[in-house]
Amino acid sequence: MACRIGELVLECREPERLAEFWCEVLDFVVLDRPGDGSIEIGARDGFGGSQPTIILSPRDELSSVATPRLHLDLNATDRDQAAELDRLLAAGARPADVGQSDEEEWHVLQDPEGNIFCLLRARIAPVG
Repeated sequence: MACRIGELVLECREPERLAEFWCEVLDFVVLDRPGDGSIEIGARDGFGGSQPTIILSPRDELSSVATPRLHLDLNATDRDQAAELDRLLAAGARPADVGQSDEEEWHVLQDPEGNIFCLLRARIAPVG
């Protein structure tokens, strides 16, 4: 099995405004407000369900090309995070430093062209 895209993370100036917009466009609902100003929206079956969720993450100053405004959050489907990390590194991913503290429950990686993505701890069921 492989990973699934669990979340798309979009940096934005106005998470509330974008949540309203994308909920209307995609027929999504607000799933979570973690308390850091971000908003998670998604299909009614929630995280790990039929579609990836979208995290709208507040940023006063939007990122440059070096740190894109959108990145994927991946979740393993059939193994734990450590085993999936090993598989991704063997496939060509590299660790990336975007200022994280190393106490996060996720790993920040980059693909062979330098595009940032995260491997989250939670496992989700495969599709189908």
